[in-house]
Amino acid sequence: MDKTIYYNNLYDYYAPLFTDKQRSYYEDYYFSNLSLSEIAENNKVSRNAVHNQLKIVIEKLEFYENSLKLYEKSKK
Repeated sequence: MDKTIYYNNLYDYYAPLFTDKQRSYYEDYYFSNLSLSEIAENNKVSRNAVHNQLKIVIEKLEFYENSLKLYEKSKK
């Protein structure tokens, strides 16, 4: 759960850097609590495609925070 909160905090800062589709998948999964299968069905893509995009978003969130440190600076 702590990781989810951390990623959601990062997402608040870096959401504009993602594509509409990536934002949609992330918000459906983390904010609306939809399963990968539900998101895939709603968007007419494979479950694997949704999983891969969510993985990319998480990796980019970590990359952006390591590079820019906006969240870390805001905590100080």
